[in-house]
Amino acid sequence: MTLWIGIAIVAHVLGFISSVVAMMTARTPQGSIAWAISLNTCPYIAVPAYWVFGRSRFEGYVTARKLVETDLEEKYRAVLESVAPYRVPEMDAESAGHAAELLAGVPFLKGNEIELLIDGEATFDSILEGIDAAEHYILLQFFIVHDDELGRRVKRHLVAKAKQGVRVYFLYDEIGSHDLPGAYLSELRAAGIAVRAFNSRKGIRNRFQVNFRNHRKLVVVDGETAWIGGHNVGDEYLGKDPTFGHWRDTHVRISGPAVLGAQFSFSVDWRWAADQEIPELKWTPTASPSSDGVVLIIPSGPADETETALLMFLHAINSAQKRIWISSPYFIPDDAVLSALQLAGLRGVEVKILIPDIADHEIPYLAAFSYFDEATLTGTEIYRYTNGFLHGKAMLIDDQMATVGSANFDNRSFRLNFEITAACTDAEFIQKVEEMFADDFSNARKMIQADIDEKSFWFKLKVRAARLTAPVQ
Repeated sequence: MTLWIGIAIVAHVLGFISSVVAMMTARTPQGSIAWAISLNTCPYIAVPAYWVFGRSRFEGYVTARKLVETDLEEKYRAVLESVAPYRVPEMDAESAGHAAELLAGVPFLKGNEIELLIDGEATFDSILEGIDAAEHYILLQFFIVHDDELGRRVKRHLVAKAKQGVRVYFLYDEIGSHDLPGAYLSELRAAGIAVRAFNSRKGIRNRFQVNFRNHRKLVVVDGETAWIGGHNVGDEYLGKDPTFGHWRDTHVRISGPAVLGAQFSFSVDWRWAADQEIPELKWTPTASPSSDGVVLIIPSGPADETETALLMFLHAINSAQKRIWISSPYFIPDDAVLSALQLAGLRGVEVKILIPDIADHEIPYLAAFSYFDEATLTGTEIYRYTNGFLHGKAMLIDDQMATVGSANFDNRSFRLNFEITAACTDAEFIQKVEEMFADDFSNARKMIQADIDEKSFWFKLKVRAARLTAPVQ
């Protein structure tokens, strides 16, 4: 009895201390209230849950980023000076582009070639061609890497370049790539490739932390070309998983000065993962000889002073005058984004959200149904893609800007994941993105009220329960 009393006292003391931390650090009042109540009333369950899921800011990474910025401060100032000829005159203060610049901390840069890559074959053919052409170094980062046909194909190309003397840096998320076998990584290391897991649990304070993920998908070759988008490394991304069939995803290839923004993002992640700076990277911009496209690279994550991804979506919605089209595998907006969608509808903006008709993860799939009534109240249209599984993350704002990246339209990407997005204001690229969306909408069905009303009570109950988990999805 004395032992159990002692355990109870310790649990409640830990619950109280954790609740104080939660009230001081939670990003929303609702989060503070929910954690404070649960930690003090049921600490036996709530304390472990808080240690795993409760934090919304990645403090260890903040420190690492400051170290990188200190290490590269002189170089970074030189980079900003060197890209000055490629800066675009300051955009109108009301434009989505102007806010994107402020969020990214760097300006839009011209002199870029940007290619839209639709689906896996086009994406990985382009990436592997770029890897094969590398002369100095390759930076490769993915959330998921599988040891399957595509994974081994990527490995062969990386090993071949490493044997030619090209420096290769391979960064993966240990949670997303949890099933990647040690033999795969050992073969990379044996070829001289530097391999690191992002390791969000590094450090005593982060030991129980599994809520933060590095969701970026990024390849940089020689500081001149970058690939950014939604694909991971796995056969399913080539449409070879019979469960999903056609895998609809989107990537972009960028050549030009904007690539330095992607390279800096990788450098910061590598510093956190490896506790060291990558030596001898190319920080001199090289303009594309064939295109003058305007591009901005926007990294975002839980170490940012502001909620960069959330604000990016919010401002896009609030600034749109004609249309905003969004493609995402998950539709789990928070209250602010939901209100912005409703206001856009009241302004007469055409708002279309494209999401999958089949699920890869049941809980976010169910949660999306719970937002239908509120989102469509003022005219937002939700479409479900029916030609396979939709995984692409893209956005089109009026005729002014298009984005492609790794960020989903959910709380996890808004606040908990490290993401990266490429934004482009080039008219030709925007036209291609519009055509891509038009084709996707032609392979989708518009959701109607009957999609909800005809479901069983138990389905609706699961939908409401799934919505309760939205903050940590």
